[in-house]
Amino acid sequence: MDKLQFAVPTLFGLEGLAADEMRRLELKEVQAENGRVLCQGTAADIPRLNLNLRTGERVLIVLGSFPANNFDQLFEGTKALPWEQFIPRDGQFPVKGFSLNSQLHSVPTCQAMIKKAVAARLGGKYGLNQMPETGALYQIQFSIMKDTATLMLDTSGAGLHKRGYRAKGVVAPLRETLAAAMVMLSRYKGRDPLCDPFCGSGTIPIEAALIAKNRAPGLSRNFSAQKWKNVDGKLWLQAADEAMDKEFDGEYEIWGGDLDPQAVEMARRNAELAEVDDVVKFEVSDATRFHWGGLHGRVVTNPPYGERLMTEAEAADLYRAMGRRFATFEPWQIYVLTSSDRFDRLYGQRADKVKKLYNGMLPCYLYEYFKPAEARDEKGRTAKEIFDRKPDRGFERGSDRYPADRNRKPSFGDRDRKPYGPRADRPY
Repeated sequence: MDKLQFAVPTLFGLEGLAADEMRRLELKEVQAENGRVLCQGTAADIPRLNLNLRTGERVLIVLGSFPANNFDQLFEGTKALPWEQFIPRDGQFPVKGFSLNSQLHSVPTCQAMIKKAVAARLGGKYGLNQMPETGALYQIQFSIMKDTATLMLDTSGAGLHKRGYRAKGVVAPLRETLAAAMVMLSRYKGRDPLCDPFCGSGTIPIEAALIAKNRAPGLSRNFSAQKWKNVDGKLWLQAADEAMDKEFDGEYEIWGGDLDPQAVEMARRNAELAEVDDVVKFEVSDATRFHWGGLHGRVVTNPPYGERLMTEAEAADLYRAMGRRFATFEPWQIYVLTSSDRFDRLYGQRADKVKKLYNGMLPCYLYEYFKPAEARDEKGRTAKEIFDRKPDRGFERGSDRYPADRNRKPSFGDRDRKPYGPRADRPY
């Protein structure tokens, strides 16, 4: 295990962020590809990657790649790899993976063939006819793409997005790795206020707090490779000490609000589990009436998409209300993740930048507003003129685009409620 090749899968669109994280960890030969990042390292980097990565999904050791046009090639190529360097005589080695654009398209048959080949290799090395598989887990992962098989070992266990702080979530929770990516893309460093008026179970504010404090996201959970006999336990302690030595201690303004009191209570509990409840404040608040007295800062948020929590027409009404409210936040920076490809038209201001991301398998767009809104659009209209115009008929409830009940009222919030939230005593 002197030199290892690692593969770190990511959500599509986050490869560059994960690659930058690895370079900051001083990993060698970092190379971003579609959906994953490759790098070179040693056994000491197994705990360093698992503990520190914010945008990677898991850490895999690549044992080898080879042509696999038929099952004989798959068996022989798998058997030729040095499995005994990693898996002891009592290790468990289940197999899972996928096949795309290849002649070997039956995943269950590929699993069985790889399992048989690994057992044959280990049985020959340990002098056993049957492997007991009573020890630690050594999860084998494979990918077969365009008739090339790649065999890997999973060092993480549960995905790295499972930080260990979310006791339970709300409906349609945001994955932690994506939340961290949103905060990183906003270039937040902890120096100015950060607000999320649609906080749900608190994922974005909690990830922002971890970033502000420079706290490694994996310190509160366990990993499969911690039980591996060939990975010295001292390496995990050294990696944890290294991570904790890099933590910051300061005062930060991080706030999350949500209309659902139960969600806010969950967020507070999750912040306690993440040990950032001292720097994050959560309150019950209506996003359409949200305001903040500060002169600068940023909003990083993930409002309902119109997929599960509300109808598309209700989401459209909400986006218009957000545009009217957030227009008062000059010169704040606004970052909004949504699945709508016309969010800025509803919001009333053209985004300075739009980045395509994925929330699981759902394609989304991060709309970034970081320039003053006094600028005019392509028709020469100011933000106020856009907000005051009549709504586009193409997005009204009951239109062809949103064939909802014309008489149904939006369920998001009580528009007549008294404004409340952070610094409610300050003027807009």
